[in-house]
Amino acid sequence: MLAKRIIPCLDVDNGRVVKGVKFVSLVDAGDPVEQAKRYDLEGADELTFLDITASSDRRDIVANLVRRVADEVFIPFTVGGGLRTVEDVRAILRAGADKITLNTAALENPHLISECAETFGSQCIVVAVDARRRRESDETGWDVYTHGGRKNVGIDALEWIMRAQQLGAGEILLTSMDCDGTKDGYDVQLTRAAADSVKIPVIASGGAGKLEHFHAALTSGGASAVLAASLFHFGELSIAQVKEYLGEQDVLVR
Repeated sequence: MLAKRIIPCLDVDNGRVVKGVKFVSLVDAGDPVEQAKRYDLEGADELTFLDITASSDRRDIVANLVRRVADEVFIPFTVGGGLRTVEDVRAILRAGADKITLNTAALENPHLISECAETFGSQCIVVAVDARRRRESDETGWDVYTHGGRKNVGIDALEWIMRAQQLGAGEILLTSMDCDGTKDGYDVQLTRAAADSVKIPVIASGGAGKLEHFHAALTSGGASAVLAASLFHFGELSIAQVKEYLGEQDVLVR
């Protein structure tokens, strides 16, 4: 069995780490370079850096910031936001990222996933999926959103996740918009449904509030990794505390 991973996420807006609730009400959470250094020292398994407004504002990630962060960490480092072409991806990988995430651009041009997988290898292509439960009818399921959670593209989340795997994605970064920033726990039902739909790793994101939430996502939810932001940014829990707790619960961690 592969060890489960604990991944802090740096949501970056205008060069600063921010955190909100359900993708809105953003508050400042520090300097991305300093945060990255801290998480590397604390024993994070990986680090994810997302420029959360790059797609909606149609502006590129500042490669210099990516390079500065990459210079400070010695763990796998994933970067996403505003990547629209193979050349965009190449530039970020050259700047020091180990993996990249595709979200809006992949939905607008699904073959970008396969082009990037063929060029750089599936192991560094992560497809990020922002999902929200459908409430307009009795129908159960989740819709996919883009542009920082502002646009419902009318695609079923599980169907899109399965297609992303077929196109060559190496991992799925699955964020529950309903749970994001609430600290009420991950959407275990969504995570399990996704994990059961594909063979590639699913990273659970959105809603971590206490130690038990990490355990639920990794066991009942079937996630290969858990991503969290505000809990770590504001010192409510440390990476070491999470790993120690999971180890006590017989969850294999690194």
